[in-house]
Amino acid sequence: MRVRMTIVLAVVGLSGLLTTGCSYRENICGDGEYPVIAVGGQGGSACIPDDEEPTAPYTRYPEGKVPKHVDDEWDVYWRTHGIDANGAIVETS
Repeated sequence: MRVRMTIVLAVVGLSGLLTTGCSYRENICGDGEYPVIAVGGQGGSACIPDDEEPTAPYTRYPEGKVPKHVDDEWDVYWRTHGIDANGAIVETS
């Protein structure tokens, strides 16, 4: 009986791993950091510690438009958009 229970639990565990293992999403920044975007058409981004303000040439992403995971809606969006010196969103390609 004990062997059967072990096999059943192993199968259930593996099936759970296989169904949730594909849902991994890579974070843009590590724990304790937030993403910033470079000002100007050259684009680019970086991650800085939560307790620091961005310094030139970086600025914060506009509220509500911050990428959180690689290839999420905002990560893809910012590949073709940037922030100009006045803080306006501009198309870059």
